[in-house]
Amino acid sequence: MTLTQMQRRCLWGFLVLAGILRVLMIFEIPFTDTTEARYAEIARKMVETGDWITPQFDYGVPFWGKPPLHTWVSAAGMKLFGVGHLGARIFIFLIAVATVWMLYAWAKSFKGRDYALAGIVMLSSSALFYLASGTVMTDLVMASGVFLSMVGFYVAVSGRKHARIWGYMFFVGLGLGMLAKGPVAVVLTAIPVGMWVLLKKRWVDTWRNMPWVEGSLLAACIFLPWYVAAEMKTPGFLEYFILGEHWHRFLDSGWKGDLYGHGHAETRGTVWLFWFAAVLPWSFFFLAPLRWGGRIYRGVKSEENGWSLYLLCWALSPMLFFTMATNIIATYVITGLPAVCFLVIDMWQYAGEGAPTPKRGVVRFYVATVSVAMLLFTLVYGAAVLGGSSVVQKSQKYLIEDANQIRGTDGGDIYYLDKRYYSAEFYSAGKVHTVKGLDQLDEILNNGERDFLVLRKNRMAKLPADFLTKFKLERLYARDALYYEL
Repeated sequence: MTLTQMQRRCLWGFLVLAGILRVLMIFEIPFTDTTEARYAEIARKMVETGDWITPQFDYGVPFWGKPPLHTWVSAAGMKLFGVGHLGARIFIFLIAVATVWMLYAWAKSFKGRDYALAGIVMLSSSALFYLASGTVMTDLVMASGVFLSMVGFYVAVSGRKHARIWGYMFFVGLGLGMLAKGPVAVVLTAIPVGMWVLLKKRWVDTWRNMPWVEGSLLAACIFLPWYVAAEMKTPGFLEYFILGEHWHRFLDSGWKGDLYGHGHAETRGTVWLFWFAAVLPWSFFFLAPLRWGGRIYRGVKSEENGWSLYLLCWALSPMLFFTMATNIIATYVITGLPAVCFLVIDMWQYAGEGAPTPKRGVVRFYVATVSVAMLLFTLVYGAAVLGGSSVVQKSQKYLIEDANQIRGTDGGDIYYLDKRYYSAEFYSAGKVHTVKGLDQLDEILNNGERDFLVLRKNRMAKLPADFLTKFKLERLYARDALYYEL
């Protein structure tokens, strides 16, 4: 692939503009319930309590759902930049930037700078990666470990310069993945690597070029100390995490043993729909060249280094693993995104080989128009998010701010009836309370202080007629009503 200087400038310019907008979104977008607000609150509690071994779901209640690497990342940001949006998100964004740069360097060394540039533009503008690159959740941090392992393995087995070092990087990625999300990171790495080695018959290179013993010890040194410390501090962690989160969660639809909410029951095979949405707008470009399947097949088959086949195995691995799972969410496909983006370019290139001249130039035309198309996409997406009411409706940030302003220097607490909001806990620094039932609420409100009460609007009509006479309605929000005790 060869681009003009102007095309390169347009693509680099798009990356810079997309990055600037993503940083602005880090500051402006509030934490929304439930996922991001929950993980941000867990990180905030880590900073507040000083307990860096056991993430806490509530004060004194351990969070066993995920290992703590993503929590450490956000908590470290809060320690440096203060408790807020920037602190919680900035290091996740920087991890995304570092990951993109690593993938660029990798692709450049094997396929050239223009190919690498086109690939990272596609990755950076794909819907899921763009969203995850500044969001407090586990998936981007875990995926970065998988990306490092996949790059490290290919470089090591190819016998390139510093191959031994990259062999160790493969195991570093596995260790980080184990610290970010557990054994699933190892599985999502082993599937594509194993498939590629089997199909390309690279057993000898894999055995000779990879430091299996030393690397395994290195990976264990990265993740094992925390696993041991967590089990010693909160016995029962390993049983719940290994069996519950890595067996029942994926195979038991609507898993009842989930300690932190509920299972996401989905029809088997839904992961393919998640993949199509995650790769937008590039999913359409992935499907388009399939009409030239024969050319693509011959091109892939003729590769001595197995580059496109490696990408294909990598791209398919999350779908193959999660196809039969019933308890999944859309972010599970993130580990395969870089491979999809580079594979799109390969498919278009092979589709154009042997075709008339106008068709051979389809890749160049396609890449040249990306900057304009993606700039419009980014601006529209950013405007929708920054000014969209749907995000505001899913966060308690503004309700908490209003309550603090109304209360002033007076005492009193904020109580939520029945439903727990993690965003309310975060923005109140853990000072809101959730009560179950009116009896419990009655006991608390008779404390001599003027307290706030937050109700879901659909719950108001179901309360006793005389109950709300004790309160003044201060403000109505999209989903909630804020009351102040008389």
